[in-house]
Formats: sequence, C-alpha cells, structure tokens
Amino acid sequence: MRLFFSYNLRHLLTRRATSLFAITGVGLVVFIFVGVLMLAHGVEHTLVNTGSPENALVLRKGAISEIGSGLYREQAAILRTLPEIAQENDRLLFSPEIVVLINLVKRGTDASGNVTLRGGSADSFRVRPQVKIVKGRTWRPGTNEVVTGKEIARRFQNADVGQTLRFGRQTWTVVGTFEAGGSGFESETWGDADRFMDAFGRTYYSSAVFRLRNPSLLSTLQAHVDQDPRLPISITKETAYYESRSGSLANFIRTLGLILTGLFSAGASLGAMITMYGAVANRTTEIGTLRAMGFTRSRIFSLFVFESALIGLIGSGLGIMLASLLQFTSLSTINYATMSELVYGFILTHSIATWGVLFGVVMATLGGLLPAVRAMRTNIPHALKFRGA
Repeated sequence: MRLFFSYNLRHLLTRRATSLFAITGVGLVVFIFVGVLMLAHGVEHTLVNTGSPENALVLRKGAISEIGSGLYREQAAILRTLPEIAQENDRLLFSPEIVVLINLVKRGTDASGNVTLRGGSADSFRVRPQVKIVKGRTWRPGTNEVVTGKEIARRFQNADVGQTLRFGRQTWTVVGTFEAGGSGFESETWGDADRFMDAFGRTYYSSAVFRLRNPSLLSTLQAHVDQDPRLPISITKETAYYESRSGSLANFIRTLGLILTGLFSAGASLGAMITMYGAVANRTTEIGTLRAMGFTRSRIFSLFVFESALIGLIGSGLGIMLASLLQFTSLSTINYATMSELVYGFILTHSIATWGVLFGVVMATLGGLLPAVRAMRTNIPHALKFRGA
C-alpha cells in the first residue's frame, strides 16, 4: 500500500495540470453533495431541537399543526388537573398558547415574510428553559409588549428592542430578544396570549405544552384522555411533533440536491477518466517495463485504480474543506408545514464528512476503471518496442 501511494502521488505531481483538473472536478461535486446534506441536517436540527423530549404538546384531534388547531379555555382548565403534569416550586409546568401568522417586512428590502406569533405566559419560559432573554426583558402580562427571536430581530424591520411592530390592528412594543439554542423558536415572536386573542378576535387557544413528570407516562395519559368526551385532543411528544414538521422540507432539499449532484458527478467521473486515460497513454513504456519485471495484470489494474481513488480522496478533502465554510452562513425559507419563515444553517457532522469522502472516492474510482483495464491489457512487446522507438 505504501508503495502504491508513493508511486501514484509522484505521478500525480508530475502531471500537475491534468491532476488538478480532475481533483477540482471531484472537489466541486463533493462540495455540492456535502452542502446538500449539511443543509438538510440543518433544517432537521433547527426544527427537532425546537422541542424537548420531556414535554408533551396538545392539539385538537385531527389537527396536524398548531396553526390549524383549537383548544378551548375549558379544555385547558381540565388539562391543568392532570396528575401527569410536572411541577416546579409548586407551580405547574403547563402553558396554553395561541399561534398565528403575521406579516413583517424584511430589513433592507420591501419584501415581506410570514412570521409565527406565539402567545403564552411566563410559564412558556418555564416549560422551555432553553429559551432565554438575551437582550431587554420579557413582556408584562396584559400589555402590548412582545419579545422577538434573535433571527426575527436580525432579519426583519422594527423587530429589535425599543422598536414597534404593527399587527392585529394594534401597535406592539418590542421589549426583548431571546435565543433558543438555534431552534425554530428563534424565528418566532412571543407575547401575552390574552392580548393576542383579543387582537385577533380569538376565543380559544391553539395548543398547550406541558412538562411530563415522567416521559413514559405519555401513552397512559393519551389513553386516559381518550376516555373523556370533553377532551377531543391528541397528545404527542413535542420533539415528535417538530420532527414531523421537518420531514417534508428536509426531504425536498435532499431530493433536489442529490439530483443536481448526480448530474455533476457524471462530469467529475468523466474528468477522472480523461485524466487516467492520459496517464495510461503517457506511461505505456513504463507499464510494459513493469510487466516485464513481473508485475501481474491484476497488480497493474490495482495500481491505476488506486491512483483514481487517490484523486477522489484529495478531491473529497478539498470539497469538505470548502463545505465547512458554509457553517458561517444561514438561509431562510418557508416551512411548508406552517407557511412561516424559518431560518436555519448548514451543519457539518462526522457522518456527513464520511459520506462525502466515500462519495468522492467511489466517483473517481468508477471514472478510472476503464483506463485501468486498458493499462492492464497493455501488450508488453509493443510497449517495449515503443520504448526503443
């Protein structure tokens, strides 16, 4: 193996221009491939991390999202009596919430985007301890005060602390900005549930979230609720809900990206093939000499396949290095499950990097198979005669 590596590396350095062409082609395709996986993983990470495995989310039975759900005040009052709900300092970790969409104008443009508006109470922060005010303060109950996620404050006009927003035919003062560990909550605006219900003419909540005393109690709780005709609701783990919200968008990104990657990979494999055909043509005499020295056909074949794989390995490293820079950027798109804007980033993991290396090596190796076969079939007398000429 060491002999193969040093021999092939020396020849790659000898043919710098053609080697660089092939390596760059592989690198660019791996960059696209890894970038697509990073983007899809970023969407999943943003949405799945929005929930907590210790929390349960209550929706109207048959509803698939908070926006399309409804929970009456009487039902919320009944839910508060459930013994499965955890407490902290003698206070129930339970928060009924209203979720609606509003339209805000983006910074630096006249374009607008849908933003999720979540109405809750101080208990919303107790149930979700990952959400923390990092600038300003939280809203005062019963007032037209709101706090914005850091991505909303960064991307939309009048969404920073001290500014005012207009929605629901009323004016609202931004008094704080919060972070939520990079989750989807950072693309939301929060305020007092009762004030939001008044502003939008709503008499019911959208959902309720609460901390379970023990996550294993969820199935028992759902069975108990199903027997109560006053509660036509479904209870799921909060993480399961947000994971289901991420599936369609992440799969769309993967599918589209992999189609593009497949098209570009054909070009990269062709580049590796051209490079290796050139290597075989330029080393005909050398191949004949190796055969005369006792190198078998299979070993000659392995030699050129290994050189193709080496091109793929170097190109993969280049592509992954370029893709890692994407982690310093973020994108926004419409989450089709909620029709609101979602900000997410590129996330590189060891698994994605490994797939990138495997993809690049396999792609380059496939491009080098036919040239390797041609090298293996080199006629010894003809090659040595070529040397004498």
